[in-house]
Amino acid sequence: MVCNFSPVAFRAFGFSVYWYSFAYIFGIVFAFKLTEFLMKKSGYNVESKLMDDFIGVVVLGIIFGGRVGYVLFYDFGFYFHNPLEIFKVWKGGMSFFGGFIGIVAATYWFCKKHHLNFFSFIDHWAVGVPIGLFFGRIANFINGELLGKPSSEVAWFVIFKDGVPRHPSQIYEAILEGVLLFLIMVFAFYKKQYKFSGRLSGIFCLGYGMNRFIGECFREPDSIFSWNLFFSTGINLNQYFCFAIMSLGVFLIYRSSADEIVTGSTKN
Repeated sequence: MVCNFSPVAFRAFGFSVYWYSFAYIFGIVFAFKLTEFLMKKSGYNVESKLMDDFIGVVVLGIIFGGRVGYVLFYDFGFYFHNPLEIFKVWKGGMSFFGGFIGIVAATYWFCKKHHLNFFSFIDHWAVGVPIGLFFGRIANFINGELLGKPSSEVAWFVIFKDGVPRHPSQIYEAILEGVLLFLIMVFAFYKKQYKFSGRLSGIFCLGYGMNRFIGECFREPDSIFSWNLFFSTGINLNQYFCFAIMSLGVFLIYRSSADEIVTGSTKN
């Protein structure tokens, strides 16, 4: 298969709308609607106005954290010499790990401001995050970025603009981090793991770290520093980040207990 899609979904009134933008819009809208449904299902009550307000916080956390993370971790030299490019987020170039830090920090601030239980609140949101990741990976595939390792041995190899047959690692990650992780999170929710404060977040962190680590085995490192790590240790930078987020997941699952059953939206 040859992947030569345009990153632009359509143009209107002189503006270009990118697939990458659609990925974020669909992901956020889906997570919002699903979280509302799950909160009603679990009896965790949050005012609809607060949910609406939180959307803006989510968007800022994702964009700011994801972009800063990408600039610092993956291509600092380029953005140091081209600082205006930092603001062109529609071209792609977002770090999940940076976005993760950004959204956790933004959610913590929001919960403290409105006297919401941080873990209970973010546990419900964690269930829908994989769908946003799925759309993001599909956008990566369309953009021809975050390329997989060269391989002409698999029947489903993809040729991007560089003309090299490669693993479609973006699709692998869409399946692992998106579809599979979403099914795991839904199963955990319906097993009422939301009763244990922080457990759904822990399951997400552990599951994401494991699935991302596997996906990285088929993907080329994203930066010179990551390449150097890979050559010296056999593990790239993202896989080290995976170890960190898996450790966080284990810690959150361990600390969750029956004594921390969710009883409402005002516990702090």
